[in-house]
Amino acid sequence: MRSIQAKTTLLTITGILVAIIFATIISAISVRNIGVNSSQQMLQLLCEAGEKSLDYYFESVEQSVETVSTYIKSDLLVTSKEQLANHIERAETVFNTAANKTNGVMTYYYRIDPNYSETETGFWYVKSNNNEFEQHAVTAIDKNDTEDTSKLVWFTVPKFTGKSIWLKPYITDTINERVISYNVPIYRGNNFVGVVGIEISYLTMKSQVDAIKLQETGYAFINDEEGNIVYHPYLDVLSMKEEDIPKVPKGLISDKDTVRYTYEGVTKIGTWKPLSNGMRLNVVISVDEVNGPWRNLVIQLVITALIVGAVFAFLTILFSRQITKPLRELTMAAEAINKGNYEVKLDYKGNDEIGTLTTTVNKLVEHLGGYIADLNSLAYADALTSVRNKGAYDIFMDQIQKSIDAGEDPTFAIAIFDCDDLKTINDTYGHDKGDVYLKNSCHLICRVFSKSPVFRLGGDEFAAILQGEDYLNREKLKKTFVEKSAEICAFAKEPWERISVAVGLADYSYVGDKDAHSVARRADRLMYEDKGAHKKQ
Repeated sequence: MRSIQAKTTLLTITGILVAIIFATIISAISVRNIGVNSSQQMLQLLCEAGEKSLDYYFESVEQSVETVSTYIKSDLLVTSKEQLANHIERAETVFNTAANKTNGVMTYYYRIDPNYSETETGFWYVKSNNNEFEQHAVTAIDKNDTEDTSKLVWFTVPKFTGKSIWLKPYITDTINERVISYNVPIYRGNNFVGVVGIEISYLTMKSQVDAIKLQETGYAFINDEEGNIVYHPYLDVLSMKEEDIPKVPKGLISDKDTVRYTYEGVTKIGTWKPLSNGMRLNVVISVDEVNGPWRNLVIQLVITALIVGAVFAFLTILFSRQITKPLRELTMAAEAINKGNYEVKLDYKGNDEIGTLTTTVNKLVEHLGGYIADLNSLAYADALTSVRNKGAYDIFMDQIQKSIDAGEDPTFAIAIFDCDDLKTINDTYGHDKGDVYLKNSCHLICRVFSKSPVFRLGGDEFAAILQGEDYLNREKLKKTFVEKSAEICAFAKEPWERISVAVGLADYSYVGDKDAHSVARRADRLMYEDKGAHKKQ
């Protein structure tokens, strides 16, 4: 007959081993799910960020062409050949200004339909090697070809469709380069007059696509509506003949956000987003690289669990009476891990095997929590305000810096915001009220600077990078922000409902600024000057 101690010891050992095994299995499954889900979320976040960046660029091209077309339509009140010639000269001046302010433009043109005028053909400008636009002879158009959409697609397709359109990539004969064009048909009443358009090099997208990286094997590429690869970081598409350009892998073509497919013997995970010009941005990574970290962690978890189980069994046999309490704590810790609580902490400090086991479990939980924290830190969204975080800000600034290093003259401004009295609100009313204050301040920044990316740099500091329409209206928007802040403060009943934010706004100067961060530093100084003015009020 077995003693009560033996039965208790056996029961305790059995219970502990079962708990450890169960917790290990559940933890391994949880680690796997977290690893896979986090990788998929990172893919989707990177793809979404890349989509927004590329669409922002495409929209700037569309805006330039639409602005010119609007002017041309309003100016197209001609009744004679001389008036038409003067109209084309005025359009030429307006288009030159718009093209010089648009990044990546290779050519721009205003082509008159020969059926509308046989004497005036329009104009065509091509960027030369010295980065200046030079006038080029316009493409000859036969009247019989203007109805055939398989010829002169940049002219016939918008004429046939009667609407603004992005065309799939093609090689332009003049500069022998693969380009993407955006074209707008021009009408006077119901009469088709011609086409205005811009051709951009698809290499303009290169820096934005190449910036999308994930671990070692993750990368991004672009394909057109027909599945042809437009840009790929590991394929020299530019030097290929059109019929030799590969198509996007069939396994990646799906309505699902994230898919698993095999290409050339390598299993990958991919996600995609449609672009505003009809193309598609894809982000992919090797499944082995995604699975590697969590598989290694699971192996370590299993080995550690086996060691922990063996140690516990041995110590339970020898010290069943002394280890009742520590075993209970360990069992509770295993249950907590099983429920997904990786912040559990064991407090047993005994200088014995149980103490060693407790330390081992604590380290295991710390390592597991650290791994999960590392996965979460790869995301680019701020958890409190849902705007972009410091990592996203650094990537955006690097893209601007690459443009500056390439000798371009990007037009942008940086606004730095700092929330006044956040510490006072936190200390006086609690951090939950401080969070409300931060969220309300961030919401106002996003609402006023609605066409600009907003970032939370940390704590109570935010930044907005102004380009395009927001840049043109930057002073007005700054004034609006100050006025809206004052309005909210006037009606706020509680201190944390008020919005008192210091703001500094600095423009990029091609002459005075050597890098993008010098603009940010100047904006930061102006913000502190504004903050000092707030304190004096």
